[in-house]
Amino acid sequence: MLSTMTASSTPATGRHTGDSVQRLMDAAVDAFADKGFHATSTRDIAARANMSPAGVYVHFASKQDLLFQLCQRGHVLALEIVTSARDSAQAPPAQLVAIVSAFARWHAEQFRTARIVQYEFSHLTPEHRAEVLAVRKQIDAVVRNVLLAGVASGDFDVPDIAVTTLALQSLTIDVARWYGPGVRRTPQAIGTAYGDLALRLVRA
Repeated sequence: MLSTMTASSTPATGRHTGDSVQRLMDAAVDAFADKGFHATSTRDIAARANMSPAGVYVHFASKQDLLFQLCQRGHVLALEIVTSARDSAQAPPAQLVAIVSAFARWHAEQFRTARIVQYEFSHLTPEHRAEVLAVRKQIDAVVRNVLLAGVASGDFDVPDIAVTTLALQSLTIDVARWYGPGVRRTPQAIGTAYGDLALRLVRA
């Protein structure tokens, strides 16, 4: 769990605990993004959160546990984004555009968090990695099912569903690698452009 709050905690205590957890997670995002997972210490994270080093261990078992919580939260949010985007449209072409546009835009808007979620999860323990990958598979399934529906309806020409799913996911995830404050194109513009590219990819 992210919090040490128990059922007997008062609302004020719950708020304090939640604030501390969020401060630590925000600090970890900055530290991991700036220095990488291995070069970051719990002392670095605590300092950025204006807390004592011991404060990290009140809420997280280890630095790796903190990374796991970040990755898990990020992937659950990503699943919500692609699911909501799919549900916002009816036909497969519109669904695919909505999914890719929303996912690419999120990777630009939250590029620091996205870099950790997408590129640092390899540092997790095998057990934690399996949990994160299970959510990632659900994200892939949303895209794959839209492609299958598009092929069935005759809207898409996709000989290899698995490879095309991978290509589309790689396209959006890579935004977090190259996007930054100096990029002149807005996240919205990137989302629109990537949605168009996705549609071109699946049509003959």
